Amino acid sequence: MEPETPSAAPDPRVEVAVSERTFTLSRWFDAPRERVWRAWTDPRELAAWWGPHGYTNPVVEADFRPGGRLRIVMLSPEGVEFPAVGEFLAVEPPSRLVFTDDIVDEAPAEWRARLDRNRPSSPAGSPLRMVVEVTFEERDGGTLLTVTDTFASDEDRDAIMRDGAVIGWSESMERLEALVTAA
Repeated sequence: MEPETPSAAPDPRVEVAVSERTFTLSRWFDAPRERVWRAWTDPRELAAWWGPHGYTNPVVEADFRPGGRLRIVMLSPEGVEFPAVGEFLAVEPPSRLVFTDDIVDEAPAEWRARLDRNRPSSPAGSPLRMVVEVTFEERDGGTLLTVTDTFASDEDRDAIMRDGAVIGWSESMERLEALVTAA
C-alpha cells in the first residue's frame, strides 16, 4: 500500500506536503493566535479536540516546558486505548511547540502489528518515535497552524501515513476549529 497522498486529506482546507522523513499539514483558522495556542496548551482544551472524530481523551497530562512530559491516551469509539507519550523539546509561546511522540508498548497489539507490517525493514515491535513541530503564525486576521512530523526514516513516515495520519490530523483540525471558533 502506498502512503497517503496530499489529496487524501478529507478537508480541502488542509494542505499536505511530504518530503524526506517528514509530512507537514497546514490549515488556517479564523481565530487569534493566542486562542489557538491556548487550545494546544491547556490540557482540558487539548482533550476536547485531539484525535479523529469519535475519539475521546480520558487522559491528558502535559508539563508545557522544555523537558516536560506529555501523555495522552486516546480512546476509540470501540473502547480501544491508544496511548502516546513524549517530551517537550521547545515551548515558545505563542508561536511554536516541539515535542516527541512515541508509540508505546501499551499500544493495541493489532495496531502495533499493522505498523510492523508497514515497516518491513524494522524489527517487529521496534520503537517508533516522531518529533512534532507545531507553529502558530498570525495571518490574514487569523492563525496559520502548521504541524510537521519528522521520523527516523521514510519507512516510519510511510507506515504512519498508511495508518491514516493525514485523515486523523485533518479530523483533529476540524475539531480544533469548532473549539477555537465557538462563541
